[in-house]
Amino acid sequence: MLSRLSFPDAGKYSRRCRVFCFLLGLIMLLSVCPVSVQAAASPSVRVCLKRLNLKDRADLTLSGRYLVQSGKQEMLLPDGASVSILIRDGQLVLFHEGLSVSLGQKLSLLRQESPGVTPGIRFNLQTGFYPGDLSLAVENDVLMPVLTLPLETYLQGVVPYEMGEDFPPEALKAQAVCARTYVLNRLSAGAAWDVTDTTNDQVFRGLPAREGPCAQAVQETAGLVLTWRGSLITAWYSASNGGQTELPAHVWGGEAPGCFAMQDDPWDLENPDSVTRFCTLNRDGSALPQGFLKLLREAALKNPAYRESIPDEGNFRVHRLISLELMTPRFPSPSRLMTQLRVTFEAPPQVSAATDTAADESDLHIEDLMPQAGYTVTLELFPEVLFALGLSVSGADNEIVTLAESETSFTLTAGRFGHGVGLSQRGAQQMAKAGGKAFDEILSFYYPGAEIKKYAGEPASLPTPDPRLAADPGPAPTATPRPTLMPVTANLPEGAWMASVENIDADSSLNLRAQPSTGAEILMRLYLHQPLIVLEESEVPGWVHVRTDQAEGYVMLSFLRELSPQEP
Repeated sequence: MLSRLSFPDAGKYSRRCRVFCFLLGLIMLLSVCPVSVQAAASPSVRVCLKRLNLKDRADLTLSGRYLVQSGKQEMLLPDGASVSILIRDGQLVLFHEGLSVSLGQKLSLLRQESPGVTPGIRFNLQTGFYPGDLSLAVENDVLMPVLTLPLETYLQGVVPYEMGEDFPPEALKAQAVCARTYVLNRLSAGAAWDVTDTTNDQVFRGLPAREGPCAQAVQETAGLVLTWRGSLITAWYSASNGGQTELPAHVWGGEAPGCFAMQDDPWDLENPDSVTRFCTLNRDGSALPQGFLKLLREAALKNPAYRESIPDEGNFRVHRLISLELMTPRFPSPSRLMTQLRVTFEAPPQVSAATDTAADESDLHIEDLMPQAGYTVTLELFPEVLFALGLSVSGADNEIVTLAESETSFTLTAGRFGHGVGLSQRGAQQMAKAGGKAFDEILSFYYPGAEIKKYAGEPASLPTPDPRLAADPGPAPTATPRPTLMPVTANLPEGAWMASVENIDADSSLNLRAQPSTGAEILMRLYLHQPLIVLEESEVPGWVHVRTDQAEGYVMLSFLRELSPQEP
């Protein structure tokens, strides 16, 4: 949807008219004499920028000169130009300096030689510098942006967001080799793009403001890739494997090179930063989560031998947990990915209302004097138990769950963030930091038998614009405001409290979900500093029920900060 353009003031109007006439002349001239673009001599990567979540508008600020191409039309935009590209009646319309040009359903912005300046693009409301050529197309009435840039430059925008500048240098080098190998294996001339900028491939947010250890890791491993019997592998990796690496066939099916193995990973387990969830269940049955009690009762009702003795839901309670056992691995040995939990417990049997002679809640109930009935049931870990106990790490239903016992309780712990195949980023971090391992030793552990080799490639030079194209420096770029935050009524329900969304990046968002689970439906995205009314804590540990004047759902408590009464 287009916003109304304000009429320029008289001081700018005459200059803009001259610019408009000049640009029209250039379009007519260059439709006959197109500018040739030099082919790249080194690998380039085409990245579909899905995380930008563009709809019908893109607002850009250009660093360096860019040539706009659409069919036979061409236009040179100057360094510092602020550009808006909108979909209007199914066509792309480019706005610059109060002028507009209709450019069909697809256009490209191509970097040009710009002395003293590194050509690149900044997207309003987003951090990161995107040093590449950009194509925009209309697909299903939304913008589809694809950035093309040199491979090694692309990696400098991947490693900081797949790991982070605070990771040990050797872990960063291992990550750089994996990321390089992965994307080279994804290059496909016949596709519209090679990779996306999300975790479906590799996270890419453009280049950070300053070069740091991540950029150095890319430079020090330039050209290094992982191979198996002379061919590139798909160097899969994930955040954490939960203490055991997974086989590609178990995740995606098919066959994979022999450099992938299912093996225990003590480094991942030992890293305190590996994401885990745990729940403690008291042996005496006290304070058991309601969701877990419901699962026990429903499972017992499925057994005809138990059906007559199970109380109704309002009176069902557990007197004692006798034993818990993890069982039924999803894959053959040595897989530790268990799928079921066997629970043996004692519970008061069903009694009639006439038999219960207790005068009030403080008196002893008759069932407390009767022998406790014993039950053994088998529960499905995925997703029932993990949801009921708040053990879901990423909602992928592939967590490795372990069980620990004490005299008074059972503790279930779930780990694994991601698919678990190949390199564990948290494991690599621990190997480099606590184990003193070099990057090649890290890669050898996670890809046993793979060889590290180097490919050759020279960076391509950028084309020089046709001298007939004159650059207009344009105005200095101005900041675009953040999305408007939703209003929140100040009158709080009893027991509620005010909070705001924090602990996320300025260009990121927090998912408001329909249920307290990372696998639940996303209702909307909440931005940094969004005020919220916290209605209550969820039965699932770590989640709270929140609302604004426009939406209501669940978020993780760790991303909120309680507001004082004096704060808005």
